Amino acid sequence: MDTPAASAPDPDGLLAEQLLRLTRRLHRIQKRHLEPVGITPAQSRLLRVVAHYGDAPPRMADLAARLEVVPRAVTSLVDGLQAAGRVRRVPDPDNRRVIRIELTDEGRATLRELRSARRAAAEDILAPLTVDQREVLGGLLTALAGPVPEGGR
Repeated sequence: MDTPAASAPDPDGLLAEQLLRLTRRLHRIQKRHLEPVGITPAQSRLLRVVAHYGDAPPRMADLAARLEVVPRAVTSLVDGLQAAGRVRRVPDPDNRRVIRIELTDEGRATLRELRSARRAAAEDILAPLTVDQREVLGGLLTALAGPVPEGGR
């Protein structure tokens, strides 16, 4: 025999499941839009983080901390991006033991392609929503995740 509590809907559990389904859908859509650019979502994120540093290229440790990953993961991402000509390792002018990561011209061109791919992916996911609904969703997401960092990263 079901008790009232056992058969009552769990609105928070339902919301959590909807958010997980949406996250998986976002990843699939993003991956589909990034494939023509020839880059993975993780590489895309690393490129955006490197670009955030501007004229002061980050160290590998800076990237690992910013991406919240272990340094070995950054090394693998940088290796792939360097092989594709999108970043390069450069010595630190003040400490020759330190290596910094900077964007190449190809990396900057890839970032422009990525912005277009991200806009297309966003349009795919947001297509069912009206402008007003998108605004409400933006406010709700800000309440949950915090404001979008400067530069949209």
